[in-house]
Amino acid sequence: MLATKAVLKNREIKNERLELTDKGSLYFLGPELTLSHCTVVLKVSARSLLIREGTRFIDCTFEVKKELKNHQDWVFASLKGCRFKGRLSGCEFGRWPDYSEGWEHGSIDACDFSEAHLDGCRFHGCDMSTLQLPLWPCFTILDPLRRGPELVARQWPGDVGIAMKGHLREPPSTVAVTWSASVLAKEGGTTPEAIKAVLDQCEGIVY
Repeated sequence: MLATKAVLKNREIKNERLELTDKGSLYFLGPELTLSHCTVVLKVSARSLLIREGTRFIDCTFEVKKELKNHQDWVFASLKGCRFKGRLSGCEFGRWPDYSEGWEHGSIDACDFSEAHLDGCRFHGCDMSTLQLPLWPCFTILDPLRRGPELVARQWPGDVGIAMKGHLREPPSTVAVTWSASVLAKEGGTTPEAIKAVLDQCEGIVY
């Protein structure tokens, strides 16, 4: 069955609640769309949520009702003063040069992830001091490319060291990566407490 296309573009929307929850729909946000002080409810997969260049979210709240996995289209959007709630994994935020056409529109500033659960999410070309990050069991590695060799050299429990090796190959634009210790522990055959014991010895970690 063909998916229904729902397109929002070339307009400005204020103070509305948008529910993007129909599994049978493809949601196109943009181009040239501005959402201001809106609540956006998300309950679709990454392939059903397409954010186009020139889309701006200002003081919006994203309620993620179904874990949003590997969604990279955030890098085409400008996010300012937004709040995220729910689970996101493998998502990309910010300004990622040469990622794809339209990357120059991407930015993230003054956003709040304190009520979100992030795992394997990267931040590009932004000022991390303006962001509120999720608390433990999530943790954020600042400047992961530079700190990669130190992280790899640590004695990680279980198979967590495999994930840390990935930081040696981060794109130059990567300023931070946020992981979930609970997810890493489950996948790596260890415990969040064992991971935290190593993190306590490292610099540039926020949790």
